[in-house]
Amino acid sequence: MNRIDTTFQKLAAQNKKALVGFISAGDPDYATSLEIIKSACSAGLDIIELGVPFSDPTCDGPVIQRASQRALKTGASLTSTLRLASDLRKVTDTPIVMFSYYNPVFKYGLERLAHDAKAAGVDGMLVVDLPPEEAGPLSKALEGTDIHIIRLAAPTTTPERLKKLVNGAGGFLYLISRLGVTGTGGLDFDEIRKHAAQVKAVSPLPVCLGFGISTGEDARALAPSADGLIVGSAFEKIIEANLRSPDLPIRVAALVRELRAAMDG
Repeated sequence: MNRIDTTFQKLAAQNKKALVGFISAGDPDYATSLEIIKSACSAGLDIIELGVPFSDPTCDGPVIQRASQRALKTGASLTSTLRLASDLRKVTDTPIVMFSYYNPVFKYGLERLAHDAKAAGVDGMLVVDLPPEEAGPLSKALEGTDIHIIRLAAPTTTPERLKKLVNGAGGFLYLISRLGVTGTGGLDFDEIRKHAAQVKAVSPLPVCLGFGISTGEDARALAPSADGLIVGSAFEKIIEANLRSPDLPIRVAALVRELRAAMDG
């Protein structure tokens, strides 16, 4: 069974919610990125989203844009992200989701990517700018790999559109908590709870909230409303502020523990 499915089943049995962490692969460099993610997994991260560095991340705010640029300057690519996934798989069973835009995926080659991602131990693929209407070729390439296609739903997504999003998808539904790009702050907890309840009522997949969640307070307020929470910019802020600190992996792990404790509290 896919590791993402197994993780949600295990957490549900324990009455816990999934903590999903986004980290740009190769930020600030390959070796440090590997140590950061290993430390985060050991601290309690349930699912890792490996962000494929891209020059035009239109979905992402300034923090992750800068993270992508730092990684690209050190030679990061889709190829190195797959290598990072493979290196992680040697030391952890934490599910790995590749978070990418379609340009690198298309350039790499769909059949080639499906083969290499399976070999690297990838469990899910989230292609931000690939709508379900255009996802047929990627879905076909992934047949037989047990790699889920994960999709996003916005605060403005209608029930009819939601049905299209979950058709052919797997793993979990990434429910964007607010309009705009990634980044911290600006959350209306009451509105998020209301929308999450509406989506959970019709989604056959676990629902995870993302965009703007950054603190233990956020996690404590929103964890009961979803099956999991997704945090990204908050981790990248720590990386950006401590690029040359030898204890950078420890600092990221500390936030993981803070979020995990708030979600479980």
